[in-house]
Amino acid sequence: MGKNLVGNHIRKFRFNHDEMTQQQLADKVGVTRQTIVALEKGNYSPSLELAFRIARAFNLSLEEVFFYGEETKS
Repeated sequence: MGKNLVGNHIRKFRFNHDEMTQQQLADKVGVTRQTIVALEKGNYSPSLELAFRIARAFNLSLEEVFFYGEETKS
């Protein structure tokens, strides 16, 4: 099936939020740091619930943090 089609801007938003660490985000949303690493690398698609928790951690909409399909990295 190929590479994961759900992408995200988590790394960018972590740095825009006082350079939040992967561990700080993981603690805030209730997952391990390794889960955040996998998400940022595009190796893992979050559950819908986790995606909402991550978006809320940044006070953003789901669509601002996650995208489906090809999108240029920003």
